[in-house]
Amino acid sequence: MNIGSSNDEAAVKAQYANSNSLSTRINFHELYSTNKQGYGNWIMSNYEIPEGAKVLELGCGTGASWIGHDDLIAKCDKLLLTDFSEGMLETCKKNVGERDNVEYMQADIQDLPFEDNSFDIVIANAMLYHIPDLDKGVREVRRVLKDGGTFYASTYGENGFSEELAKWFDLGGEAFMPNHNFTLVNGKDILGKQFSDVQVLFYKDSFHITNVEDLADYLQSLKALHGIGSLSREKTIEVLLTHEVNGAIDLPKDYGMFIAR
Repeated sequence: MNIGSSNDEAAVKAQYANSNSLSTRINFHELYSTNKQGYGNWIMSNYEIPEGAKVLELGCGTGASWIGHDDLIAKCDKLLLTDFSEGMLETCKKNVGERDNVEYMQADIQDLPFEDNSFDIVIANAMLYHIPDLDKGVREVRRVLKDGGTFYASTYGENGFSEELAKWFDLGGEAFMPNHNFTLVNGKDILGKQFSDVQVLFYKDSFHITNVEDLADYLQSLKALHGIGSLSREKTIEVLLTHEVNGAIDLPKDYGMFIAR
């Protein structure tokens, strides 16, 4: 992911300094999501990459979404994978590998080191809500994107499992800090400042969690649910068990993506 400076920059940088905690969260989603297509695979299925395209991904993370999609990579004349975190890039290189048409670079979306009209496609998945000056970041995306190009940006909504868990644990104020800087609710208006055609797609999914201890561990890594981190693991499990039905906990997920042209 890419970030500039912000009040919680240090916390975000620490969260994404390497791939360990991100991989933990990805594994939890893979294990307990009811839609087995997988969010990453669904996102990739919506990409329309023409032969010979120049593609830029911002905040590439571990690069895991490209695994198993050699066909899409092969279509690219150049696939430039960027992230603010050097640790993430190292993991991405291991996952995607050395290829003639793939390059890796550290970059900040707010100050992209590319000429105007450089790319046919720009991708930014699950990262725009971290950008301190989001309008500047989106302007930079539009600047480096060719006329007629496409910008793909995934994000979450405002009615997902974090909001539900905040009710369960009676969290508010500093105990519940949802990041609503760029969501499925407000993202169209934000992107609409630079793009004339903005489409939103919704991914149908939910959690069906059969191991409460796994959920308790997962919640410790979520910055939005800051208040849960102040509870003991035993108390966290105690609250979760009150919402268990037939040996499982069901929670909503609210994810999707924007396609802007």
